[in-house]
Amino acid sequence: MQHLRAVPCSPLPGRLTEGPVWDPRRGELLWVDIPDGLVHRAALTPAGPDGPGDGLPDLAPVATLRLDRPVGAVVPCASGALLAAAGTSFLHLAEDTPVAEAVELAAPVLPDDGLPRRMNDAAVDPAGRLLAGTMAYDESPGAGSLYRLDDHGLVTLLDSVTISNGLGWSPDGSRLYYADSPTGRVDVFAYDPDTGALSDRTPFAVLDHGVPDGLTVDSEGRVWVAVWGGGEVLAFAADGTPHARVEVAASHVTSCAFAGPGLDVLVITTATEGLDEERRRAEPDAGRLFVCRPGATGLPTTPYADR
Repeated sequence: MQHLRAVPCSPLPGRLTEGPVWDPRRGELLWVDIPDGLVHRAALTPAGPDGPGDGLPDLAPVATLRLDRPVGAVVPCASGALLAAAGTSFLHLAEDTPVAEAVELAAPVLPDDGLPRRMNDAAVDPAGRLLAGTMAYDESPGAGSLYRLDDHGLVTLLDSVTISNGLGWSPDGSRLYYADSPTGRVDVFAYDPDTGALSDRTPFAVLDHGVPDGLTVDSEGRVWVAVWGGGEVLAFAADGTPHARVEVAASHVTSCAFAGPGLDVLVITTATEGLDEERRRAEPDAGRLFVCRPGATGLPTTPYADR
């Protein structure tokens, strides 16, 4: 198995940074800081003396949007806008339009059980549909769901989810990888690219420590999984066998994505949330974004089909 090490880059640490995604139209990385409702944008800059080292590129902050609610994920849209899974709804942020004028596209009907919930991880399928999941703030078992949003509206795909995470598709779009984090494993579904329907859920990879969080799939069909509580990203071949381990100097690794014009830089998000003071002192780079070149390339980003 290949062993790699990621290094931290320039953006300041966040509480719960998540959901990195490459926006090829802008040539920028997008990511969120969930509890603070922040949507960040940064440009990937060439390697230099002030960068992360090891010949790796850095991230130069471009802009930050502050929403009025927690934001689980953000994705680019075909129109040039952004789509955020925020609070318990989906917000359309038109290009150069103030955040206060964001348009709510849809919101699921949540159970009337008194449990506060929020959106968590989200990703766009190869046909331009958005899949996004929810969770209870207190992580109550089975309180979350997974939804699909497209031009026909909002559809519930899965119920009885605890922490909906880790969405990624095989290169041909016929397989969906998905993690409900407390299960300790990544599952794989048969995915119908024409309809967005799920079937035949089976275990794909079981972790022996930590829990799976966000994930991404490379152009060879390998699945790169952020391990919350494990200080690493693990990569698995399409048959589920281990391929690589990326060491990260932060326990709570939250997600990863391939970025850059060549989609050959793996960007990894981390968190300080859940660390006590002793652990925070021991992990001064927790909450930062990390980068490495794993010798793999990612799949092109599909924008949400809002036109």
